[in-house]
Amino acid sequence: MQQKKKVIAISGMPGAGKGVAAEAAKQLGFGVLVLGDVIREETERRGLEPTLKNMGDVMLDVRTKEGPAAVARRLLPKVDANEATVVVIEGIRSQDELTELKSKFDVLTVAIHASPRTRFQRLLSRNRSDDPKTWDTFCERDLRELNVGLGQVIALADILLVNEGTISELQSTFKNKLGTLRT
Repeated sequence: MQQKKKVIAISGMPGAGKGVAAEAAKQLGFGVLVLGDVIREETERRGLEPTLKNMGDVMLDVRTKEGPAAVARRLLPKVDANEATVVVIEGIRSQDELTELKSKFDVLTVAIHASPRTRFQRLLSRNRSDDPKTWDTFCERDLRELNVGLGQVIALADILLVNEGTISELQSTFKNKLGTLRT
């Protein structure tokens, strides 16, 4: 019997450092997939600009029409196709998504936490098209993410990393935690 592929599911509020951790995973030789890319691809397929509002609306619409695990379900073929024996999935937002992944893979969850002020400053600096530009839109986005179920995923994570420091500090901590899973 073939051993189940391992998945490391990274969650965290916007700006907490999920992408930084995923980059560290790439440096360790893990395969990396981003759930948000599923929504970016769907937004583009629909001919919409990748704005905060459009991406949020598409995320909610996909989950409404296809079920709460829809985004993770759309990613399953990419996990299967990835040649790595350990694949990191950045951006898990709900227990439904985790349940979908756990139905096929051996899953370890990692939550990354940073304070709202720290995250807001990071998002302003990052300046991606779907990042909030004001405190009010930042808070609205946080509430939307929490309403999807992100808080529950963070609270029940196998590993919690606090990220109030530098990029290199988070990457070092993440690599130390996951180094034993190197492919």
